[in-house]
Amino acid sequence: MMTQAQTPPAAPVAPVAAVAELQAGFVKSVRGNVQLLSAAGTTRTAAAGDALGSVDRIVTGPDSSASVVLRDDTTLVVGPSSRMDLKEFHFDSTTRDGGLLVSLLRGSMRMITGLIGKTNPDAVRVETQTATIGIRGTDFIVQTDGQP
Repeated sequence: MMTQAQTPPAAPVAPVAAVAELQAGFVKSVRGNVQLLSAAGTTRTAAAGDALGSVDRIVTGPDSSASVVLRDDTTLVVGPSSRMDLKEFHFDSTTRDGGLLVSLLRGSMRMITGLIGKTNPDAVRVETQTATIGIRGTDFIVQTDGQP
């Protein structure tokens, strides 16, 4: 009687949905020197296509900028000599429920809100050193002269 060779069980793989939940979005474009700092404290040079975590910092050098797109189609453009923290991002694509909190520590940022801002504007907030801004529009620019 012949027996089939037994194959070892496959290693567990994280479901694609779980990986997507950890990823807030991606870097769409980079000009100049742009660094990404993860919540774990690791720094890497940003490149187009890089994943952006739900809690990441974007730091741009002089004459540098970055454009990122979040999973709800929010677009953030971070200007030169800027430091911006994505402090909170969660989004359920099925229910369109979510929240977004961005902190602009230095420099400038343009935001074009996506599905979160369109379905629940109160769930989108931008902080600066001196103010927290509730979002009512869909396309705006924030600039701060805050010190690092």
